[in-house]
Parts: sequence; structure tokens; C-alpha cells
Amino acid sequence: MKYLSNYTQYKNVLQKIADIKYASAVLQWDQETYLPKNGNDARGRQIATLNELAHKLFIDSKLEDLMKELLLSNQLSDHQKRNVTLSLEDYNKSKKLPSTFVRRMSETVNKSFHAWLNARRENKFSIFKNPLQEIIELKKQEADLLGYENHPYNALMNDYDKGLTTTIVDKLFSDLQPQLSHILEKITDQPSTDDSMLHQHFDKTAQGDSGIEILKRMHFNFDAGRQDISEHPFTTNFSCKDVRVTTRINENDFSNMLWSCIHEGGHALYEQGLPDDQYGLPLGEYCSLSIHESQSRLWENCIGRSLPFWKHNYGLLQQKFPKQFQKKTVEEFYAAINKVQPSLIRTEADEVTYHFHIMIRYEIEKLLIEGTLKTKDIPSYWNEQYKNYLGVIVPNDVQGCLQDVHWSHGSFGYFATYSFGSLYAAQFYSSIKNIHPNIENEICQGLTEKVWDWLKNNVYEHGRYFNSEELCKAATGKVLDSKYFIDYLKNKYLQ
Repeated sequence: MKYLSNYTQYKNVLQKIADIKYASAVLQWDQETYLPKNGNDARGRQIATLNELAHKLFIDSKLEDLMKELLLSNQLSDHQKRNVTLSLEDYNKSKKLPSTFVRRMSETVNKSFHAWLNARRENKFSIFKNPLQEIIELKKQEADLLGYENHPYNALMNDYDKGLTTTIVDKLFSDLQPQLSHILEKITDQPSTDDSMLHQHFDKTAQGDSGIEILKRMHFNFDAGRQDISEHPFTTNFSCKDVRVTTRINENDFSNMLWSCIHEGGHALYEQGLPDDQYGLPLGEYCSLSIHESQSRLWENCIGRSLPFWKHNYGLLQQKFPKQFQKKTVEEFYAAINKVQPSLIRTEADEVTYHFHIMIRYEIEKLLIEGTLKTKDIPSYWNEQYKNYLGVIVPNDVQGCLQDVHWSHGSFGYFATYSFGSLYAAQFYSSIKNIHPNIENEICQGLTEKVWDWLKNNVYEHGRYFNSEELCKAATGKVLDSKYFIDYLKNKYLQ
């Protein structure tokens, strides 16, 4: 039948475009892990060419005609129709961006990323300032090309979570901030937790081996993935059968490796769990970055910072690092990894203060895109907000506004999804515990299969079929409610 041959043709085009995009992703992964310094310029050109080619193929009017014809046939299955509908939405958005703009953005991001690396090495924001300014100007142009209501930043946030707006985020943060401040105040009124056991010397190789074993115990499939080292931990994939994670290791701070492994492992499980038969199609892609972050935060915090998880896994650390951990109990370790204290580095922040880091970045991005804040003023504004929100003094740029890779990638609009991810994670985990009341006893025994199964059935297998709110309601029976996250924090830290 014609609609079947048309759908096959549509699928073949989308998968060909995916092949090109994933080839580009392989080059980007290599760029952040193994690329020799002198290969930067050529690599930037190669990535830009592939991105431009994929974009041109996708905005071909013949593909648009094919998708419209398919939707008029009324003979598609529910999942086929959803794929084509989402692809047409993507097409209408993508064709607003000229291929020349896509190439320029890719080339500018490559230059910006290497400027960021150099700025970190020299501990000077000034090295990154001009390339970052180019990125910001391009993101403003992108917002104008895409179109928006009320605020240009909405166009950029929509890329990461469909329908997310400054109105929604502003309300969430204004509700969260006083509650988090109250919890933080209650915690800091108590004697400070001793976390010195985490700040000894830990051999780099032994740390890497420990991280790999923890990933295996989380059900990360190393036959369909690998772990490497990078300046900033990240997850990327080239299919659900090839998912790469990276970590960062500090021989004098065990937390760096531990949390980047578990956090990125949560992301990777999502990618490995996506439907293989939907490769290149919307239903083979993740729902949103808010939902993606819910997966990393659920494993990192709800499970990875829990006492049941370490009752089973602490023995591994004592075996790998007997000098550091043999004389310390699992309860002492649990207290150390859950220490709450205002700090400088977002990726190392505790669950309570973490969201102040996000609020600062969100506000800076919003001001940059609307033109209220100038690029040259980022360090001073950043330092001022860290003093206001967290009461800490930023000593230098590396520990301040140069700590995140996102701006060098052009990822403006991303940061709010970290906080939304924590909220979704708490709500998902509450549902898991309601369905499996004995789950924490099972986690004590190293049994996390039911957690993985629930996520597979309620999150992974749906791909992009739902948006974030729809997925949350389908999985938990309710739309997103921050009370689950606040209750989680209160139960953990105040009781």
C-alpha cells in the first residue's frame, strides 16, 4: 500500500540524517576526550560540514511534502502518526534556521569550546570573553529566527523542554527559594558534618575502576557503551547500543569521580533504554532534557546518596581503598556524602544548595539574551550573586564563571532543566516506592532491577511520544508537583 511505502521512505530519510548527526557526535566526543591540540581547526570544519549537511537534508521540501501526505492518509498506526507529527514540528522549526546560520553556529561553537579550555588553563575569563560574545549574539539571532512570545529566552529553553518559559521557571524558583533557604538554615544550625574522609589521596586508576564497577551495578551495559575522561563530565550516544559517558577524577577529592559516574550513568541508562527499532525517529529520542536530568538526579541522589545503596556498595570502596575507608563505617560515609554546605562548584554541590547554583546561571542567561547584562560583566555579576545566594566568596574564574562547559557549546536555556529534573526525579521515585514498598530493602541487597524496570516501562520506552508534563502524569498519575521534592529533602535532612 502506498502509505506503507511512503512511511518507509520517510523513515529511511530520517535515519540517513541520524547517521550524519551521529557521525558528527562521534567527532565531538573524540574532540572532548582524545583529539590532539593541533587538530582543533580541522575538527571544527568537519563537524560544521556534517551539521550543515544534516540540516539541508532535513529542511528539503520533498520531505515536508512526504510527511504532509502521510498525515492525510489516516492509515498510520498511532506510533507512526506520532513520529511523523513530531518530525513535521521539528521540520517547521528547523527551516526557520538557514543552513549558513547552522554552519556558522557550529564553527563558532568549536572556536568557543577551545577558548573555554584555554581560559580554564590560564584561569582568565578574558580569554573566553570574545568567543562567548559571538555565541551570545548568535543565540539572540536564533531566538529571533525561531520566534517567541514575551521573552527571547523562551525560544532557547523550548529547545530543551518543549513549552518551558521564563514565566514557568520564575514561578518555580520563587516558590523553591524560600523553602530551600529554610531547609538550609535548619541544617546549618546543626553541628557541621565531617567529610574529611572524601578528601584524602585516592589513586586515579583505582578510582576509575571503582566508577566502572558502580556503573555495572547500576545496570549500565558496557557491551553497549564505555567510559572515558574529559574536562567536564558528559554523556553522548550514537545509538542505544553505543552510549559513551565521561568522568572527571581528582586524586584528592573522591566526590568528583563518584558523582559524575553515577550522574552520567543515569543519563546513559536512559539512552540505552530507548527503543532500538525507532532509531533516527522521534520515538527513539529522549522526551526532554528535564526528563533526561530526572534520570541522572534519581540515580545520583534518590538512590546514589541513599543509605540502602551504600549498605550494599560500601564494601567495594573499602576493598579498593582500605587505607581511606576501612576504619570508617557506612553510616559515617553516608553522612559525609550528604554534607550540606554552600560551595563554589555546581557539579559538586549538595542536593539543597544545588538549586541556588542553577538559579544564578538561569538569571545570568536570561539577562544576557535580553541584553541587560554585558558579557564583560559576567564575572563580577556571578561573584556578586554567589555572595548573595550562598554567602561564598569566589576566588577565581575557574571556580566561578568558567566552571561549566555549557556556554562554550552554545547551550543557552539548558540550566533550568537541572532543577526540573530533580523535581521529576523525586516524584518518580515516590511512585516507585509506592508500587514497591520494599524497594529500599532490596537496594540494601544490591537489587535495583525493579527501579530499572519501572523507568524502562514508564520513561525509556516512550521516547518523545509525550512531552514532560504528559509523561509525568502518565507515569505518576499527577502533573509535576514540587511538594514531592521538598518532602524528600525534609524527610532526609530534617528528620
